[in-house]
Amino acid sequence: MLISGISSQPVVMQEPSMSVSPGGIVTLTCSLSTGAITTSNYPVWFQQNPGSAPRTLIYDTNNRPSGIPARFSGSISSNNAALTITGVQVEDDAVYYCAVWAGSARHSDTVRWGSDTKTSLCSLCPDALYLCRGSVW
Repeated sequence: MLISGISSQPVVMQEPSMSVSPGGIVTLTCSLSTGAITTSNYPVWFQQNPGSAPRTLIYDTNNRPSGIPARFSGSISSNNAALTITGVQVEDDAVYYCAVWAGSARHSDTVRWGSDTKTSLCSLCPDALYLCRGSVW
C-alpha cells in the first residue's frame, strides 16, 4: 500500500549480540536499509557500560576521540559501517550503538533508537540521527 505524503524511514541494523573471548578480535557491523553506508553517512560508534552514559568510541567513520584506546577502530566494509575491537578486554563487555546520518544536512534534534523510541538525549544531528543497539558479550 502506498500512502501519498508518507515516506519510509531508514532503518539501521546491527547484530543483536556477539561473542568473543578476551584477547580476541571482534567486528560489529551496522547497515542501512536504504542502501550502502559510506563516509558521507559519518558513522559514529558509542559504548555504554551499565550505569554509565554512552561514550563516543569512533566518529566520522574512523576517528577516535582523545583517550579512546587504539584497539578500537572504525571502517567501511562491504557497504556497512564496522567497529573492530582488537585484543578484546574484559571491560569491553558493554552495549554498543551505531549511529549514521541518513539525511541531507547535519542538523536535527530527532534521534531514532532501535525500534522507534525517540529521545533528545543527544543533539549530534543531520536530517535524522538513527541509532541501533547491539551488544558484545
